[in-house]
Amino acid sequence: MRRAASALDYRELARRRLPHFLFEYIEGGSYAEVTLRRNIADLEDIALRQRVLNDVSSLDLTTELFGHKVALPVALAPIGLAGMNARRGEVQAARAAEGAGIPFCLSTVSACPIDEVARGTNAPFWFQLYMIRDRGFMKDLLAQAKVARCSALVFTVDMPVPGSRYRDYHSGLAGAAGRIGALRRMWQALTKPAWAWDVGVHGRPHQLGNVAPVLGKNTGLEDFFAWMRNNFDPTVSWKDLDFIRAEWDGPLIIKGILDAEDAKTAAAVGADGIVVSNHGGRQLDGVPSTARALPPIADAVGDRLTVLADGGIRSGLDVVRMLALGAKGVLLGRAWVYALAAGGEAGVSHVLKLVEAEIRVAMALTGCKSIEAIDRHALVEVQTRPASW
Repeated sequence: MRRAASALDYRELARRRLPHFLFEYIEGGSYAEVTLRRNIADLEDIALRQRVLNDVSSLDLTTELFGHKVALPVALAPIGLAGMNARRGEVQAARAAEGAGIPFCLSTVSACPIDEVARGTNAPFWFQLYMIRDRGFMKDLLAQAKVARCSALVFTVDMPVPGSRYRDYHSGLAGAAGRIGALRRMWQALTKPAWAWDVGVHGRPHQLGNVAPVLGKNTGLEDFFAWMRNNFDPTVSWKDLDFIRAEWDGPLIIKGILDAEDAKTAAAVGADGIVVSNHGGRQLDGVPSTARALPPIADAVGDRLTVLADGGIRSGLDVVRMLALGAKGVLLGRAWVYALAAGGEAGVSHVLKLVEAEIRVAMALTGCKSIEAIDRHALVEVQTRPASW
């Protein structure tokens, strides 16, 4: 494997290794993917303020998130189907996060179930939950998360209904039901023999581990997407936080906040943290990038709860940009999944080392000696005006 020097290098390696339908699932957004592109472009447009002749021989990259000291202000975001990108992929990614001293967040719709990840790691991890019509099933998932010693719950609120992701239909991941869809995906898999051997043959069972008990025998990918459409709860509202709190007494993080008023409500109902997020551009297209949404939200609630952010982060430089815009930590999404697909646990460990090195350079050249010192003084200009689109 060619040695990767950046997360974008891992993207190309992942493209070469994965079946087309899986790479498109990682890569794509909703509708015309305008927000997906804005997440990257708007973050790249944030200019850092270079400062020189500071003694930056000793930098402190540690911080505290929800009562735990972490080595970097970074967590691995929950990614659906991540475990299909490498053999039992979520376990490998969780081990890499543990080795790096950062949190890993397991998706409700992961390939590996909660108990498998717990058995494969020593450090507590976060668990991500959607609002599902079957409250009994949700209670069961939360009970499993408690048994697994999950240290935080990430409640995703920007998916009452699944977004329209055209790439998944074009690639054959969604929409092509039954035998035709399965044959199309099988053909794509056979064109990638390394993946077919590692995951297709040795990575079984090929199912959504946390959802499998309610899917029964219907465990194909088309059954999974149908289950999402039929079981995500569009009636979800702020009052449902009472149900979550009744079943979960640990740190609660609400993911999918883009508006300062919603952030204030999250603080008022007692959330411990929020993730400023547009679901990686995979839900409502045309909404603001997280880089533009973050500053007013951080101003509104940054002193009341922990503000995290995701979307468009491809480097340690982007991490520092998000921190300067007001986040206390960031969630890496596509960056770690590219690395997982290309190199498994070793790939994720390597991309985290690359991110750490990039954070160190950015801190040194902005004169910030600790994570807490990174604020808006590290920026040339904060663009809070509406974008010209």
